Amino acid sequence: MNEEEVTKKIKELREEKKLTLQALANLTGLTKGYFSKIEKSEKAPPISTLTKIALALDVDITFFLKENTEKLVDINLSVVRKNEKKIVITKGSLYGYQYESLAYNKTDKNMEPFIITPAFDEKAIFQHEGEEFMYVLEGTHEFTYDGKKYILRKGDSIYFNSNVPHSGRSLGNVRAKILTVMYNYKKKVYPVKL
Repeated sequence: MNEEEVTKKIKELREEKKLTLQALANLTGLTKGYFSKIEKSEKAPPISTLTKIALALDVDITFFLKENTEKLVDINLSVVRKNEKKIVITKGSLYGYQYESLAYNKTDKNMEPFIITPAFDEKAIFQHEGEEFMYVLEGTHEFTYDGKKYILRKGDSIYFNSNVPHSGRSLGNVRAKILTVMYNYKKKVYPVKL
């Protein structure tokens, strides 16, 4: 996925819904200045931020991750074959993380499953609504939660509230590969006119 396309879609959808930068900032808890930077940038925001934006704009996160802007068909079942998985965003503002979407063709979902491959350097702290589950498929992952570090190896898993500051990085010679499922509380968000 081209990260610049993601930022274009954010701006286009915001304008289509007739929301100002400030109104969108109010709906997400982010700042107007941050949204201005996002819309002018060629780098997509982190998945956790993109999830907040999708919720505020009343679309599924897959709207931003899909290759084109065609409306996704709401389906009850999503089968994604091994060769159909999509790398949705790499590097840039995702701090070296690679996200591989495992259910990109399912809309209106509460969970977002990914395979993530963290960088070796811990460059960002994440904090967002919802819960997350991680299962280490390969390598070693140093996970930091509320300032405390946990070493997770192949076969280890962790489940946590994602509103607490958290981050992670790969350790050793090979980048870790982690099955991650993010759950975001679905709240109906109503636009605020300013």
